[in-house]
Amino acid sequence: MTRKAVPVFSSVLFVVALSTPAVIQAQGPAGSSARDIQTEVQKNEPRVDQIIERANDHFRKGKLNLEDNKREQARDEFDKAVDAILMSGMDVRSSQRLQTYYLELVERIYREEVPLTQLAPNATTVVAQAPANAKTDGVEIAQAQPKQQQIGFVQQGFEPSPLDALSKLILTEDEKTVTAEQLANAEQVKNSLDFKFTMNPLVQQYINFYQGRGGRGTMESGLRRSGRYMKIARDAFRKAGVPEDIVWLGQVESAWQPRAKSWAAASGLWQFIGSTGAAYGLRQTAWVDERNGIEKPTSASARHLKDLANRYNGDWLLAMAAYNTGAGNVDRAISRAGEANFWKIYPYIAQETRNYVPNILAVILIAKNPEKYGFNVRPEAPMSFDPVPVPSATSLRLIAEATDTSLDHIQSLNPELKRDTTPRGEAFTVRVPAGRGKQLASLLKRVPGDRRDTARVISVAPGEEWQSIANRTGVSVATLQSMNAGVDLNSATKLLVPNSTIRLTNWKRSADTPGASLNRVKARKGDTIAKIAAAHNLSANEVARLNGIAPNTALQAGQEIKLPSTGSAPAPTSRR
Repeated sequence: MTRKAVPVFSSVLFVVALSTPAVIQAQGPAGSSARDIQTEVQKNEPRVDQIIERANDHFRKGKLNLEDNKREQARDEFDKAVDAILMSGMDVRSSQRLQTYYLELVERIYREEVPLTQLAPNATTVVAQAPANAKTDGVEIAQAQPKQQQIGFVQQGFEPSPLDALSKLILTEDEKTVTAEQLANAEQVKNSLDFKFTMNPLVQQYINFYQGRGGRGTMESGLRRSGRYMKIARDAFRKAGVPEDIVWLGQVESAWQPRAKSWAAASGLWQFIGSTGAAYGLRQTAWVDERNGIEKPTSASARHLKDLANRYNGDWLLAMAAYNTGAGNVDRAISRAGEANFWKIYPYIAQETRNYVPNILAVILIAKNPEKYGFNVRPEAPMSFDPVPVPSATSLRLIAEATDTSLDHIQSLNPELKRDTTPRGEAFTVRVPAGRGKQLASLLKRVPGDRRDTARVISVAPGEEWQSIANRTGVSVATLQSMNAGVDLNSATKLLVPNSTIRLTNWKRSADTPGASLNRVKARKGDTIAKIAAAHNLSANEVARLNGIAPNTALQAGQEIKLPSTGSAPAPTSRR
């Protein structure tokens, strides 16, 4: 998790799961009354009041700027509100009230910048839950109730950051047991890495963790998912002058999930908090959060690591520690230890950072030689896509339909987008499935500027007539011809239709299609027409028309779906 260059306190705030801090009683002389002795929590209350007051002041200014449509000034004030807490020098965990306030503040800021007033069907709004008796200190908290979202406001789903679990990890006695043979094997693998470090038994202890119990599943999924991003990561790290083996920091930060998010609002593959992301050029607006992207945050992470390594004379272990806890904390630990060496400063850094660095080293060693450690996992294929510049406020559903794919897939290729449209008021380069870029660019030339966020795309059959298309879509012939001026139905495969009136109805193949027949499958929980079509190598639009169901509508388990027969072999009657 990345912090500013000189944060005042440990990144424990960003990796620790919520827990009620212990109350430490002050010790007084014999015979004194316990009622006269303040707890540490009570002593801190005036300081907590001051921190909350400063944060509230910035929040109110941000809200006023937002009401005046001064979005950049509002964002600046909101950032200052969060920084008032994070840069206060006080451990948020030491005060339940401050901890609760912080979570509420982050949630409220998000809702001010992305005002959810309408929700897509079946979606729910999830907010941080404060204890029933928690003091809110003037920050309103939205209730966790389903709402309806405005067009263009689709809730961005997030995955939990593995850092939260790592902060609570306690190794078992078996995992702590390290043999000389294990250390010798680790030393052998270590010598093949592209950076140097001194081996420590702690690293082998984490290797033991990943080889057994819960750690094996995490390691296997990371080895598998890493294939999507490894080429992009290695290229970025090499360009920045960072050892390529250190890309495995991404496994510990996010488990290679672009939408991983910690409870403290660090986000993305490389877990940037807002201020550090902004410092490295990652935009965070109501439309886009580039921390959740792919190429830009990967490059930013590499540059941040290089800057930290330069600060510590090329010591990559100290750079990793500072990436997690902040350079200020590492500097103070070095001052106390009297030596710039991770294993020397180990007693003087937060527990989460003590776990963090040897954990990354363990992951690097396993990833360098997975078979040696009992992992036989085939990485997923590298991401393959075409980048296509699209105009302001272009609907992702339009892009999906124009490229014969699903909305889910387009969103997964563009995880930095917060809404179901590209940013309004600017061009945006969207990623589409490889080989579909020219197809999208060609169709977008036909879409009027005022309809890029509302138009839909349908496929047409060879020889289909205007009236037939009108009948199955509910759109008049005149409207169809107006929206598709100059299109020749004899050669066209796709047409534009207005989103407001389109309906998907059963579409019968032309009578001159010999041997046309139907197969039937049963949907599983979580299936959509698009998923079923992809599993059978069929057009999602064609299957949708055949069943009168939109491609991305959630299906009920057991619901029967009709598929066009390919004529090659009988299709199964159910999917198990």
